[in-house]
Amino acid sequence: MSEAAGEALDPVVLPGRPGEIPAARDIRRFTAQAANARGGASIGSLLASVYYAVISLGIAIGMALGFTQAMRVALPPEPDVEAPANLSLATLVVVIVVALVGVLVSLAGRLGPVGAGGAEAAWWLPLPVDRRGLLRPAARRLPLVAALVLAILVGLLDAGLLDDVGPRVAHVIITSALVGAGIVLLAALAQSAGVSRSATALAGDLILAAAPVAAVGLALADWSVDEVPTLPWFGAALAALLLAAVAVLVDRRLHRIPTRSLRESGSVATQAVGAAVSLDSRELGRALTDGAASSTRRRLSRLRTARGPATAVVTADLVVLRRSVRHVVQLVVAALVPVLVTSVPELASSGGVLLALLVSGYVAMSATGEGARRAQMAPVLDRLLPLDAKTVRRLRMVVPGLAMLPWSVVAFASVGRWTGDVAGWVVLGVAATPVWAAAAVRSSYRPAPDWGGPLVSTPMGALPTGVGAVLARGPDVVVLGLLPVWIAVLLRHVGPTMVVIQAGLASIAVAVASSIATGTMMERMLASQEELDKAKKANR
Repeated sequence: MSEAAGEALDPVVLPGRPGEIPAARDIRRFTAQAANARGGASIGSLLASVYYAVISLGIAIGMALGFTQAMRVALPPEPDVEAPANLSLATLVVVIVVALVGVLVSLAGRLGPVGAGGAEAAWWLPLPVDRRGLLRPAARRLPLVAALVLAILVGLLDAGLLDDVGPRVAHVIITSALVGAGIVLLAALAQSAGVSRSATALAGDLILAAAPVAAVGLALADWSVDEVPTLPWFGAALAALLLAAVAVLVDRRLHRIPTRSLRESGSVATQAVGAAVSLDSRELGRALTDGAASSTRRRLSRLRTARGPATAVVTADLVVLRRSVRHVVQLVVAALVPVLVTSVPELASSGGVLLALLVSGYVAMSATGEGARRAQMAPVLDRLLPLDAKTVRRLRMVVPGLAMLPWSVVAFASVGRWTGDVAGWVVLGVAATPVWAAAAVRSSYRPAPDWGGPLVSTPMGALPTGVGAVLARGPDVVVLGLLPVWIAVLLRHVGPTMVVIQAGLASIAVAVASSIATGTMMERMLASQEELDKAKKANR
């Protein structure tokens, strides 16, 4: 076939003349043209998608701003009497910003920040062209996203909770955007210098863990700030120039990033995006955890606690939790959240304390169920051991229960300090610990949504009709199993009756989480009714 005939059949077959090595920009342009030609998307659909995304983002920002302002108005006024350990609301916002910086550094290490996954890694990286031109879009994408996200989040916190308006909010937004982009660019610079992604992720985890610990120290030292620190206009301009210089330096060092690091980063990013789109939090957690895991270990564990089938399951879960620094940090940070909330006078209300307990407890609980989530994905150990399914699920609750016990002591002791009855609240927290363990196992073994059934149109795309019931497995145990905690926090009082009822609900939660039934209660009732009808027809 002649060259003219080939061009007539497909105008994007070759990004240059035959016999010449095309430039990196031509290869990227050719790839985009080929994808667009075979994707069937038009410029109208692209503009509609962009318009829909912008409108949805604007609506979400407006709703979040209204919620934060309404919450600020509903906050109780600061008391005149100083407590032994208090934090100002502005100091808490600064602590949240530092924690967001830690999360950003950790994500930058786990996702790359520069990577090439899938077809790009298979086709682009072996080509004899300048790799810098191929990786420039990937190197720009994450800094821009980080700048946008951090600017929106910090701007909402400053404008909503602290009620800053006018130029002050503009200073906060610009400073946050510069910090977000700078953090990712520094991570990319470290990646080009050969720093392992696991080291960058570990640095982010340590920053995240240091934020609440420093806040507790500030509360004990009675030191607070009045506003979120920002850069003046002149300083922001200098920071922007410095940021541009770092971006140029990163661009010139893109070719030094090892191929293995690019493939691993792209693979983790692709897996994380797919998990987020399909609403699979378990797969997302696995991608972020395994993405920064070291391939080799210097120290081996002899697993001396594995003395039989039951202890083997518990030991395996314990090793998984111990080797995941991210989950250990998640536990520590979640335990200090109620301490911080009860130390801020504006937030130390019944609703704020209850929300802090539930949210931080669920975050801590999700960190303890990694062993059960891995067993649900690959039940190799469970199938090899001579244990039935219900016994295995009960054993999977041991490590979450042991991990949530110190969390309960710290969190409920802070609530007891707030109400003046530390011992009673600690007892209630210990009685509620099995509920968290049961919720961890129940959410880990929840079935996947049925994507083959009817779909419902949502702002996130088409989703299965039963996705809400699937995602509720786990949180439902928390909501129903902690009813005495709800009542006690709202009443600010703990009695022996509440502790007894909490212990009874904990045993019910353990029994529910031990069940191997995959359907909802309504589905099981319908199935039982159908079987009963079939039996009646057979008897006739």
